[in-house]
Amino acid sequence: MGRVLLLVLAFIGSCNAAVAATNTTDVTKLDPNKIETASVSTYVTDLKSGKTLFQKNADIVMPIASITKIMTAMVVLDAELSLKEKITFDKTDKERIYNGYSRIRMESQLSRGEAIHIALMSSENLASAALADNYPGGYTAFVEAMNAKAKSLRMDDTHFVDSSGLSPNNVSTAADITKMVKAAYKYPKIRQYSTTPVHTAYFKKPRYKLGYTNTNALARGKKWNVELSKTGYLDIAGYCLTMVTNIDGKKLLMVMLDAYGKLTPIGDAGRIKKWIQTGKSGNISDTAEHYQRTKLAELTK
Repeated sequence: MGRVLLLVLAFIGSCNAAVAATNTTDVTKLDPNKIETASVSTYVTDLKSGKTLFQKNADIVMPIASITKIMTAMVVLDAELSLKEKITFDKTDKERIYNGYSRIRMESQLSRGEAIHIALMSSENLASAALADNYPGGYTAFVEAMNAKAKSLRMDDTHFVDSSGLSPNNVSTAADITKMVKAAYKYPKIRQYSTTPVHTAYFKKPRYKLGYTNTNALARGKKWNVELSKTGYLDIAGYCLTMVTNIDGKKLLMVMLDAYGKLTPIGDAGRIKKWIQTGKSGNISDTAEHYQRTKLAELTK
């Protein structure tokens, strides 16, 4: 029995040593030539050291879709408005999102905090519009505050025209979004709201409830430790994803802009994770390579 116990303890010790070895991987020695991503633009940063681990087409200006909502949340929280105050959804808000579809009923109410919550986790556009309309000075003042915040963060290639990201004129770069997410990570509410897997929002006048699901599948599962997240999509912007995640004890900030398929940003996150852990990401498809060449030609002409 004693010999068996010793063997078991030795096995556990070897496993712990293997885990420790994994957790002490030197990210500074990673070869950027050994990683491929399918998104047109990519940026990967070690959040603790601030070191850029990988970047691709990171300074090309492009539409960022609902990644915009991270800035929307920061501007609302910076104003220190009551998160418990009820805001009303009206026809003006509907017009702000170009009369797009929303399950929220007109003239119903929800707390400001809950509106931020569903805007971040489930990309609810009407909530983003209402948050801006209920800002001191109104919608125009809110968009001005978004651009002022971007300027203060030295996001020199970024410009906002709405609070939802539905306009293709909301543009930025992967490098600038990295600056924005670094700032957003300091807001506990943004970290909490953006990573909630599922959530039920309770409305008033009339009283009803709606269930919401996080648009980032990685934030809904248990295999990833996601600490901040935001997805985005427009036809012109492709599929986008930015998130902060912990991989083997390393806090990484990822930005993936303009991917050709809905699951492609998630695939890129997996490739980045594999590169961090093994030094090689694996290859991308010929379709992804063709998409990148085509979009780069459009963006840089």
